[in-house]
Amino acid sequence: MSPSARLVHRQPLPFAHSERSTLGVEWELQLIDRDSLDLRQCAAEILRAVRPDPHIHGEMMLNTVELVSGARRTVAECLEDIALAFDRLLPVTEPLRVDLSSAGTHPFADPLVQKVTDTERYARLVDRTRLWGHQMLIFGTHVHVGLEDRAKALPILRALLTRTAHLQCLSASSPFWAGLDTGYADNRAMMFQQLPTAGAPHQLETWDELEAYAGDMIHTGVIEDFTEVRWDVRPSPRLGTIEVRACDAATNLTELAGIAALTQCLVESFSRALDRGEELDAMPAWYVDENKWRSARYGMDAILITDSLGNEELVTDTVERMVTELAPVAADLGCEAELEGVRATLEAGASYQRQLAAVRSGGGNEAAVRLLLAEVRAGRPLRPDEVASLVASG
Repeated sequence: MSPSARLVHRQPLPFAHSERSTLGVEWELQLIDRDSLDLRQCAAEILRAVRPDPHIHGEMMLNTVELVSGARRTVAECLEDIALAFDRLLPVTEPLRVDLSSAGTHPFADPLVQKVTDTERYARLVDRTRLWGHQMLIFGTHVHVGLEDRAKALPILRALLTRTAHLQCLSASSPFWAGLDTGYADNRAMMFQQLPTAGAPHQLETWDELEAYAGDMIHTGVIEDFTEVRWDVRPSPRLGTIEVRACDAATNLTELAGIAALTQCLVESFSRALDRGEELDAMPAWYVDENKWRSARYGMDAILITDSLGNEELVTDTVERMVTELAPVAADLGCEAELEGVRATLEAGASYQRQLAAVRSGGGNEAAVRLLLAEVRAGRPLRPDEVASLVASG
């Protein structure tokens, strides 16, 4: 087939102007019933009470609200937007006896009884994907980073795939599914990739190829527009960004800030390499897929493939080195403290480890929910001794 034939259904994807390495952060929150610790289906009522608010959005499930920052220059500014939006929710949720927390999944909620937001878009998704679509009881963190040049989008996407699994390990917070210990650090990743346009992205070489892909998908009815492509890393043409969507929802602001800072620094470091005329490393798709599975299964104990040559390293060793090597970039971006916050996860363990420790200390899966509520209030991950103390106090 000739290259021109592949463009027959081409969908133009104009890339919006965006200032380099500006940032946007999206954080999905669980609505927790204070008495049962189960999820509450009250997002519509909450959103009616707080609208209009550009930083508080609805999501697919009625047990979820999403906090969204503006397009900012620093991680601190994004987190300020999100913290203020969180505080604006409290006068609405308090009378409902609803608390806010987050993680990639809820420790015991039944996926099959959750209600979907009543919109045509979500109804279409559930109708097409049936059981898999109806039980998308998952919560994520998304980070957008601005690109000043569309030509950088696909090379940086491919380069990010050499480190996406590391971000996935750090954020892994979904060991449970319907109350069961899955044996996975990040069961959310396993669930989400069941959707036909989710999972690891196609590593396309040119923007023309991306527009041909979008056109083919629209022509055959798989999607209605490019925003329905839910890859782990994707260009966001309407915003002029590269978006990392591979991470579970953070359980606290310190770890949310750490993931945002690490993502911003990685994109900026890759952008600088392109400016120097360097070719960015890219791994074959089978390495990317293997890393995604290893990070989902083993989390912070994963030995990940780090480059196109197939070299491997324990994820914590790579992350330690990344934080050190990216420190000068963080200084330029004004996110030194937030990047350093990644070490809090290295010291306390990732959320899935903390949740499992809470459950194994006694109190069942409800103890994991209490831990999530405590961490969102503390604004940081709780240390192992604090997790034990929390469980002991009931």
